[in-house]
Amino acid sequence: MTEDRSASSPPPRRLSDRLFGAVAAEPAPRPARSGPEAPPSLRRAALAVAVEAVAFGIGALVLLYLTLTGGAESTARALAEVVLASLAAGVLGAGAAGLRRVAGWARGPVIALQLFLALVGFTFAFSAQMPLIGLPILAVVVAVLYLLATPESRLAYVGR
Repeated sequence: MTEDRSASSPPPRRLSDRLFGAVAAEPAPRPARSGPEAPPSLRRAALAVAVEAVAFGIGALVLLYLTLTGGAESTARALAEVVLASLAAGVLGAGAAGLRRVAGWARGPVIALQLFLALVGFTFAFSAQMPLIGLPILAVVVAVLYLLATPESRLAYVGR
């Protein structure tokens, strides 16, 4: 009894496939990511944090401009302020995106920066006698902390 080799054997491979390997098959499409929907208070907190991130970014650009035009006493210290303002803008921007997606890692850094901003706003408003700068900072900080402390915002993270 003879076997029919033409039906069971694969077709011969090309030389390039044998030397370099064949092209991989197209992967299956990724399933849609279904995360919990952010409640309205968490979306509002994310919006407020995003506004803070934009304000920090603009502040960093203004500090950089003032440093480059020669208005700083110490260039190294002024560049350090630019780096810190840029870092804060980046962390706040990432935190805003994380809050919008109900990511568990986002709340801690956002709350920590809000507490730092509360100290800065208090210093501007009362110690430095610049309430036009300090009071809006304090208002945004209070709004963000309140929105993150609402029951619906906290319950969004319970099942995670």
